Parts: sequence; structure tokens; C-alpha cells
Amino acid sequence: MAVSLVPAAGFRWLLVTLAIASEAELLCSRNWLLFEGPSCSRKVRALCEKAKEILMEESNVQPVRSPVTICGDIHGQFHDLAELFRIGGKCPDTNYLFMGDYVDRGYYSVETVTLLVSLKVRYPQRITILRGNHESRQITQVYGFYDECLRKYGNATVWKTFTDLFDYFPLTALVESEIFCLHGGLSPSIETLDNIRNFDRTQEVPHEGPMCDLLWSDPDDRCGWGISPRGAGYTFGQDISEQFNHTNNLRLIARAHQLVMEGFNWAHEQKVVTIFSAPNYCYRCGNMASILEVDDCREHTFIQFEPAPRRGEPDVTRRTPDYFL
Repeated sequence: MAVSLVPAAGFRWLLVTLAIASEAELLCSRNWLLFEGPSCSRKVRALCEKAKEILMEESNVQPVRSPVTICGDIHGQFHDLAELFRIGGKCPDTNYLFMGDYVDRGYYSVETVTLLVSLKVRYPQRITILRGNHESRQITQVYGFYDECLRKYGNATVWKTFTDLFDYFPLTALVESEIFCLHGGLSPSIETLDNIRNFDRTQEVPHEGPMCDLLWSDPDDRCGWGISPRGAGYTFGQDISEQFNHTNNLRLIARAHQLVMEGFNWAHEQKVVTIFSAPNYCYRCGNMASILEVDDCREHTFIQFEPAPRRGEPDVTRRTPDYFL
């Protein structure tokens, strides 16, 4: 159980845990990060401060090298995240790029986001974590993460610590200069990747504007820009994605944000792909999940997977709204 790197004494509790050999058993343990006890909020705060130092150095369009495995929404389905790592390979043996929506909906948002942030601190060059539309103060107060923190800790301190950290997550990533990865989609206010690089991202997700669009927009069968039924962002057609890819010398736009029953779905003549990594979403949708592996030669392979065995459910009295964001 030796640890090769301990950046500060306060992280010994974390890194010893991450160094346990059997990651499958580790990830499925309810107490894997010493969540119980009055010291938890302090440990989370220390973790997030270290993560903030790392994330501040990353770009709004974070460059990523292949090979890498690209993942979509997780939504607090912690045991399914463990299944994802079992199938895709443990970090740091496998490089990962997650495209947002780690919290809300599922019962284990705290465990999910803590694990991913912990891996970012432990292996900053091996995992990229982007911001999704649910990495937001407003959204998490409606769709579960805020209530989960209150239920597990009796106050909102852990919720505030993480939502403050969300402001530093990169908005997009660029794999080998040709696969553009983001949570939602395109914006009529953005023509080039340099437009995105010039944003000040360290803020709550706005209700409108280009930063909002990157986290909320969806591809559509209709050409041009359309009004999104979500109430934020836009829909964009094949003509829009083709022009954006051409302008920026891109081969593919990879994004998440939408439930797709097979775990992935091509759009716009394979210029855009949606990846969804939460199987049986909300524990009732019956969908497959998938991850996208991009190898050294920049060839890609989808791996589909089903839900992990259920470990029981917490006693949740307040049901989150049904609208699937």
C-alpha cells in the first residue's frame, strides 16, 4: 500500500486510499475516502484547494494527447463509474477525458466527484475533467447534489467547496488537434477555438451567451441554429458543425449531455458523436452506456457496458424533477 508521491501531509489519507491495489474493491466501498466524521469537510476543502491549483493552469481548450478514453455523463452513479474503470482500465494506466455532469440524479454524487477530483490531483497529466451544465450552483440545488450534501453531512459546506471548484474546470478539450470535446455543443457566438480560449471561465455558468452554449447546446437534424427546448443554449444543424470543423481543422466533435439508448450516437454524417456513460440512467431508463477509446494512431473504438450490480439505495425522501437535463 506504499504511496510514491504525497504532495502534503493532509493528502496522506487520500493517496494511501488511491494506492490500494484492488481498485474495484476500493471503488465499491462506501467508506473508500473516509467520508465519515467531522474531518470530512476539512479534507474535501484541502483536496479542492490542491485541485484548484492544477486546474487554474489548464486552458479553456485543454490539449490532450492520445491514447485517451473519452467519457460522457456519470450523474452520481458511482458503482457504474467503478464499472467504467473496470472495463476501460484504471487510471493512470489508461488516460481519461471526462466531459462533465458528474453530479445530480444518481445517489452518489459526492463519492463520484470526489473520486474524479482525487484522481486529477494524484495523476494530473492522466485525467482531464471538463465542466458540464450540472457543474453549477443553480442546477445542483434543483437536481440532487445540494440535497445529497445536506443529507450526508448536515450542512452545505461540501456542496459549496465543490461548486466553487467547478468554476475552474476547463470548458473544452482538443485531442491531438482534431477531436474537439465538450459537454454540450456549439454557439452562434463562437467561430474559432481561439474565441473559447479568450473566455474568463471562472464564474457560475451564465444563463445565456457563449459559455452557456458550450454546456447546453445540442445537435439537431434541422439545419442552422434553433431555439433549444431546454431553455438554454441552441440546437445546431449539420451545416453549422461542418463549417465549425472546417474552420478549425477538426475531424470530429465529441460531446455528452444527451441520453442515447445505445450509449453513443452519431450525428451530422459522423462529424458529431454523443457519448453517454451512465447506464440505466436514473436507475430506470434501461439504456446502455459507452466510452470512446482513441488509440495512438487516432483510430477510435466504442466500448459499451451495462449497469454494475446494485448495492442498495439510500433513504431519499425528496425526488428530483423528471426533466432530463
